[in-house]
Amino acid sequence: MDCCICSPMATMYRLPRNSVCAPCHEGAKAIIGFLNKDEEQEDGGHGSVNSHAPSKLNSSNKGMRDAWEQVKEMRDRAEETNQRAAFLEHGFALAWKEGIHTDIVVKPGTGAPIPAHKAILAARSEVFRHMLSADEHCKAPAADSFSLPELSHDELSLLLAFLYTGALDQDLPERHLHALLVAADKYDIPFLRRACEARLAARVEPRNVLRTLEVADLSSSAVLRERAMGTVLEHAEQVVFSPEYEGFAVRNAALCVEITRALLNKMSTTTTKSIGSPSCIDQDVNRALA
Repeated sequence: MDCCICSPMATMYRLPRNSVCAPCHEGAKAIIGFLNKDEEQEDGGHGSVNSHAPSKLNSSNKGMRDAWEQVKEMRDRAEETNQRAAFLEHGFALAWKEGIHTDIVVKPGTGAPIPAHKAILAARSEVFRHMLSADEHCKAPAADSFSLPELSHDELSLLLAFLYTGALDQDLPERHLHALLVAADKYDIPFLRRACEARLAARVEPRNVLRTLEVADLSSSAVLRERAMGTVLEHAEQVVFSPEYEGFAVRNAALCVEITRALLNKMSTTTTKSIGSPSCIDQDVNRALA
């Protein structure tokens, strides 16, 4: 039978009739039953005109309904989580941006200090917690300020914004991501560390791989280091003969040794493979001798 739903024939060539095959008919019934829920559920199980009619769903309909209920439950849970995160993010961000009841000042290496909240800093970083509680063990009042001299004012602002909101701007320059990654390692902020690693790993290319490798080594980032080293080996000639390599070698002798060993290991592996597979000439000679 030429089904008007699943037929491979183009619609314009089909006969003007509503012929439906058995599988499509069963599927349509399942969808209709799925969309029109049981009257018993709608009426709370109380008497309706059709309450005596059979209302059991077939197995396929029940499976679809169960799947849909799970999808709705997951969607509702995700929406609730997003609303809760937005509520917390908005509240913390507002308290920081408007300086509501701030109780400490963080001083960057350059630029104006930025007010913050001790509780937020201590909750986000174990290092900050120890820094802020150091004076308490000496039975003296905690200081009203502390310094992060390795960060500029803009970088410190980005760090604090992340601590309050858990988010990074999408178009951050690489130099800011480098500074934030080093700060995340130094002050033990794992979530910020993973965010910076993901952003930087996606941007690695020959033009910036040396600086990325340097930052990965400085921040002890194994993930970013592996990604950068792979790019160096893949574009060895372009990277090693670049103008930046000489300055990089002066600052990072140990990394240069590692790059040299990795390149030699790669060359050795390639040579071994080429020697291990006999060439066409060797095959011809062996065939002639045989």
